[in-house]
Amino acid sequence: MEVTLEEAKLYLRVSSSDEDELITNMIASAEKIVQDIARFPDEEWKSNEEKVLIRMRTAILYTVAYLYEHREDADHNQLNLTLRALLFGVRKEEF
Repeated sequence: MEVTLEEAKLYLRVSSSDEDELITNMIASAEKIVQDIARFPDEEWKSNEEKVLIRMRTAILYTVAYLYEHREDADHNQLNLTLRALLFGVRKEEF
């Protein structure tokens, strides 16, 4: 269920390849952040049902956009609260 560079660039409305490496790194960070917020271990999070994967993908794209737009002034506490709200229905109570 990886978000591709092309998907992220489309979501961000970025057409040049100048920041491809930056966006690729943000995708990797976003996937880990979302995985941690949803409390899904590495081996489990990609094998869930479609409705869970859709929420996870949306959360990853949102996180990439947040990190991209707020490179200098990101409020990670606010990001975490928003992700918890987005993932509320699929978030596990504990690891």
